Amino acid sequence: MLIRPDNRAANRLRPISFKPGIAPHASGSVLASYGDTVVICAATLEPKVPAWMKQQGVKGGWLTAEYSLLPYSTLERKPRDIAKGKLDGRTVEIQRLIGRALRAVIDLQKLDGFTLWVDCDVLRADGGTRTASISGAYVAAKLAVKKLMAEGKLKQDPFTDSVAAVSAGIYQEHAVLDLNYPEDKDASVDANIVMTGGGRFVEVQCAGEEASYTPEELRAMVDLAAEGIREITALQRAALE
Repeated sequence: MLIRPDNRAANRLRPISFKPGIAPHASGSVLASYGDTVVICAATLEPKVPAWMKQQGVKGGWLTAEYSLLPYSTLERKPRDIAKGKLDGRTVEIQRLIGRALRAVIDLQKLDGFTLWVDCDVLRADGGTRTASISGAYVAAKLAVKKLMAEGKLKQDPFTDSVAAVSAGIYQEHAVLDLNYPEDKDASVDANIVMTGGGRFVEVQCAGEEASYTPEELRAMVDLAAEGIREITALQRAALE
């Protein structure tokens, strides 16, 4: 019998919320919460593009992301990357994932000459920081676009769809949705799944933790994630309205 640490059913999300306006100097911002995981996501428009775009003659604009775990976000203090003199591999992986997820639903030609920066800073980590960051980053970026269009700095909305993410895993031999830290630590399989609001997959990251998994277990995790992302998409839409 499955007993989750917080007594949720296998297909239940943690309480999820998106509270806009957390960083007033950004073009758009939101406080994204997946249970006890809390992330500030903020989007800022910069009137230039990366040097490589100019060098390679690439037209349009760009969107990129940065991600960090703040030192006090975990049980033991995490030193800032700048103190170590370099980004750790996990940080690089996650910020690239956030950027890929958002670029999957944006027409970069409509950002012509601009870079949209999305910063995700984890205030509190309790599992699922990358998935909360992706979902919050979309809300922050969309809020930024709405503001910039109202100010006349952007002519068109570059977004073609929404994007959201959630984790799933095999915990106590059951497929479960939206793992918190105790579940993530003890899960035999861990997956992070990114989908558009239209139901298309952007990325599926799934790995056994010293274990393997069956096609049926993979399908169960994907189905749970798709169900969860439909709920998250509705919450994103409500925050934007």
